[in-house]
Amino acid sequence: MQTTQQNTARIAIQPGFRWDEQNAYLFDIDGTLLRSRDRVHFESFAHTVQSVTGFEVSLEGVPVHGSTDTAILRDACARAGIPPQVLEPQVEAILQGMCNHVAERRHQLDPILMPGVEDVLRHLAHRGALLGVATGNLEMIGWIKIEAAGLREWFRFGGFSDHFPIRSQLIGHAAHKARQLCESGAQICVVGDTPRDIEAAHANHLPVIAVATGHFSFDTLLEHHPEACATSLADLLAATRAAAKDLPA
Repeated sequence: MQTTQQNTARIAIQPGFRWDEQNAYLFDIDGTLLRSRDRVHFESFAHTVQSVTGFEVSLEGVPVHGSTDTAILRDACARAGIPPQVLEPQVEAILQGMCNHVAERRHQLDPILMPGVEDVLRHLAHRGALLGVATGNLEMIGWIKIEAAGLREWFRFGGFSDHFPIRSQLIGHAAHKARQLCESGAQICVVGDTPRDIEAAHANHLPVIAVATGHFSFDTLLEHHPEACATSLADLLAATRAAAKDLPA
């Protein structure tokens, strides 16, 4: 793997992998495309569980980075001592309640784009790539966040956690959609910010671009052997453009 470093920017790309020459890309949302400066989505779990079941839950101690909304919900409820036979019949109502909670408070959303996101989306779209999302968010919540961040125009489809509590399953579902929209044999790449994104991509035999704009450091992500790893999408694009300028005419 070739590694480059300039100031604080770090890039590592496996030999032969051309990160910007894939046919389709599946972008994670939180930590990859944007960061939420509000707590609307976070608070939807406890608020909705209590309103539907009467039980109080907390996300304290629940692994959320790289997880899915459905998995987080079940983990939080298990830690709160809610028996599965009580929870499961009400899961659909809770998930819908979470979506409604966020939709009703969309005016409170305060997302900030991660560095280089719009430039990379524009770069890939200009090269003819199909862009989608593959996220642990519920579908309604995911699209609301994308819209609040001003990114909806870039994405044609997505894979979400409504029916896929395991990230590898939702990525597999999104990849299937991408193959339906692209020509046969399309090269599909996952873009994410957690080890779980890398593991889920590789479980589906897909390459992955890992960016250290979320909770995990560049070195931690690199340990999981992504095909490309960067401190940010901005740094990845800048390094690629700089390398192109150095090529002989």
